[in-house]
Amino acid sequence: MAWERSDRLKALPPYLFVEIDRARRRAIAAGRDVINFGVGDPDRPTFGFIVEAMRKAVGDPANHRYPFDEGVPKFRAAAAAFMKSRYGVELDPTREIITCIGAKEVIAHLPLAVVNPGEVVLVPRPGYPVYNAAAVFAGAEPAYLALTADNGWLPNLEAIDQAAAARAKMIYVNYPNNPTAAVADLAWYEKLIAWGRKHNVMVAADAAYSEVYYDSPPPSVLQAPGAREVAVEFHSLSKTFNMTGWRIGWVAGNAEIVAALAAVKGNVDSGQFNAIQWAGVAALQGYDRDEVRRQREIYRQRRDVLCDGLAKLGYGVSRPAATFYVWARCPEGVDSMTFAKRCLGEADVVFIPGVGFGPPGEGYFRAALTIETERVAEGLDRLARLRW
Repeated sequence: MAWERSDRLKALPPYLFVEIDRARRRAIAAGRDVINFGVGDPDRPTFGFIVEAMRKAVGDPANHRYPFDEGVPKFRAAAAAFMKSRYGVELDPTREIITCIGAKEVIAHLPLAVVNPGEVVLVPRPGYPVYNAAAVFAGAEPAYLALTADNGWLPNLEAIDQAAAARAKMIYVNYPNNPTAAVADLAWYEKLIAWGRKHNVMVAADAAYSEVYYDSPPPSVLQAPGAREVAVEFHSLSKTFNMTGWRIGWVAGNAEIVAALAAVKGNVDSGQFNAIQWAGVAALQGYDRDEVRRQREIYRQRRDVLCDGLAKLGYGVSRPAATFYVWARCPEGVDSMTFAKRCLGEADVVFIPGVGFGPPGEGYFRAALTIETERVAEGLDRLARLRW
């Protein structure tokens, strides 16, 4: 019997990275030396103090049973302490914070908790593809917000279609941003929260890259007045502590939204392994340790080498203030898929085409700073040999 994919899956746009990823795998299988700027996954190991906490926790039989549905109380308390220390935002860990299995999971689950079929979810483009998929899986109607260089890669709230705003239930935002590396300041967050309160639209802020910054630490949307009436914020330990495979994070903000999300999670997952949450406690309590700060300096060095090199080669590029991504223009007249294919096929260098993050990303490419500085420099040397 032949089985077809569900209409929900069919409604998703094609995954434009598949062709490049297949070509990358073929190149590696053929023995070619591929330099991969495409992977947004830290290349450094999880910090030792976290691993040690995990070793201790995994040996405790109390952690071998089903985890706490809403998270180990100590982890939620550690997340609240982080929000207070880092942002000056005081939250009730029992009502306004819930543990999640990485930020991606709750980004995808949130519309199931708060959006009804046919309602509108505002989705930024270029942007993380999960925002669109989450809306589609919930039966909502995505309405796309074009992010542009002219507006600093921030949604132009005044330009949002009034009909869409009237039907909208939720807006996703992501700062520091993947893929553009843009940062929102507190003044913009204040405008966003005021707009959300005016139109009765929930704000879902993805802050997964909040601790990968180079100068001033980025703000939280929850610092804006009135934010806890309409907003939640997603946090992850993945990028800050090199814990992408551990799948641990939290959601903070409006207590009713958090409770609705907890109800969905109670029906579809059993929470994160308690031992990982105890390791997360150690991570959050050590967020200002020297080794965590030194990692930002490693990314800074890689950023500077890549940005200086791209600029020297004539690529339009801005030095990012946060994230471990660099967002740069393709050569004049070259679309992003063609650029990415040629870089891989002729130079064994992988970049992510901007169009893969939505049509407004056309003409750009994303490079991840998750390879050693020497490999960054070698990738630039290879890029210099291409003629456009």
